[in-house]
Amino acid sequence: MKSTLLKPYAHYVRRKVRKAAERAVLSQEEIMLDLVRTARDTAFGRDHDFAGIRTYEDFKARVPIVDYEAFRPYADRIRDGESNISWVGKPKYFAKTSGTTSGVKFIPLTRQSIPNHFGTARNALFSYISETGKSKWLDGKMIFLSGSPEMSDTNGILTGRLSGIVNHQVPAWLRTNQLPSYETNCIEDWETKLERIVDETINADMRLISGIPPWVQMYYERLLARSGKDTILELFPNLEMFVYGGVNFEPYRKSLEALVGGRIPSVETYPASEGFIAFQDSQTEEGLLLNSDSGIFFEFVPAGEIFDERPTRLSLGQVETGVNYAILLNTNAGLWGYNIGDTVEFVSLNPFRLKVTGRIKHFISAFGEHVIGKEVEDAMRIAVAKHGVEVTEFTVAPQVTPPEGGLPYHEWFVEYASPPADPTAFAADLDEALIKQNIYYKDLITGGILRPLVVRPTAPGAFRDYMKSQGKLGGQNKVPRLSNDRKIADKLGLA
Repeated sequence: MKSTLLKPYAHYVRRKVRKAAERAVLSQEEIMLDLVRTARDTAFGRDHDFAGIRTYEDFKARVPIVDYEAFRPYADRIRDGESNISWVGKPKYFAKTSGTTSGVKFIPLTRQSIPNHFGTARNALFSYISETGKSKWLDGKMIFLSGSPEMSDTNGILTGRLSGIVNHQVPAWLRTNQLPSYETNCIEDWETKLERIVDETINADMRLISGIPPWVQMYYERLLARSGKDTILELFPNLEMFVYGGVNFEPYRKSLEALVGGRIPSVETYPASEGFIAFQDSQTEEGLLLNSDSGIFFEFVPAGEIFDERPTRLSLGQVETGVNYAILLNTNAGLWGYNIGDTVEFVSLNPFRLKVTGRIKHFISAFGEHVIGKEVEDAMRIAVAKHGVEVTEFTVAPQVTPPEGGLPYHEWFVEYASPPADPTAFAADLDEALIKQNIYYKDLITGGILRPLVVRPTAPGAFRDYMKSQGKLGGQNKVPRLSNDRKIADKLGLA
């Protein structure tokens, strides 16, 4: 019944999404002025002369680019219970996240910003229904592998993980379809929680599965081990949809599809605690549609300039395709000029569609090469396709002073589900694919500064063991694809 009744509404949602996409630049200008006008009398608004902002040039002159550390003085005042600090009133929630440099971060969510999070997820799924006509997943069970929905209290502000907060926003008509149970979802230990999730879903009519690919893979493996089935589709013959976000799916695709027993239609999303940025609105077009009409004013900085004293700041109407940008958010939750640390590249300007290319802090430039996440993922994708390899997980680190002597190199730590028949040829093709993407890396190789990359096979489960040791097993946690140090590399068990 739900699948039939909701189809007309899905068509309405998709039409609304498309109309918003057509006026994205105008919407962004309106949102900027509306945000400034609303927050003019807050502490942040007074400190930054919001009353004097009339244009984007005015805005850039008054609002600095910040990370959480720079925003912390305002965040701490909000946490202390003060009102009207960076947004009117007090937040309804704090999304609590762990940062690599800032410790625990408290990201405000307000009554005005909450619809951005749940409404965008709805828009993504209903766009899929409208485009494909497939909606039977609404009539069965669905699971969202997420963090605990339990909340704590911070001076009257409910505090928890974003995925848990969003769990509280699921409408009543959908809750009857949702798994796992609230009690199971509240279990903190991931492996214990996973066993309970398997208990609750193994005999259910699962039709939609959502989560970060490596943890979904772990869920699938436990299901198959427990059930004795060969594929997930044998266990869940009505499985119709996979929803994911947070990481590039391609490195996991082959392994996941082998577990599933085929390709399942998927919808990619780009959520963050600071705001739901983009979502896949089409099964045929490349990229994710920028969420241009949802209370967020976006800015973009060429990635190479983000740490400059005066970087170039661009509004949506000024971006180009094929350029790697750091993305800044200004939101109706009270974030201003906020650098979330992600980089994106536009693949279309009509409408504005983008792809996530990596993290500002996740790169290797030990020798001036500045290799980024997109480049190592593309290189791996090319080599995997050529050699028929299945990769479970990987990360890359610099080896500046090789213990065996000789030239330094990039060290790739790879956990295989199916290793290459010729490891030497695989490493050579991986190196060649990276050389073709990064001119600086090429110069270092051809100039004899670096030797070609080295691939180290890791022990089975090495990455899961590492994440567990860091208290980051499951939920929304992700293994960095690369780093400019060896903090991860030196803790991975080799085969």
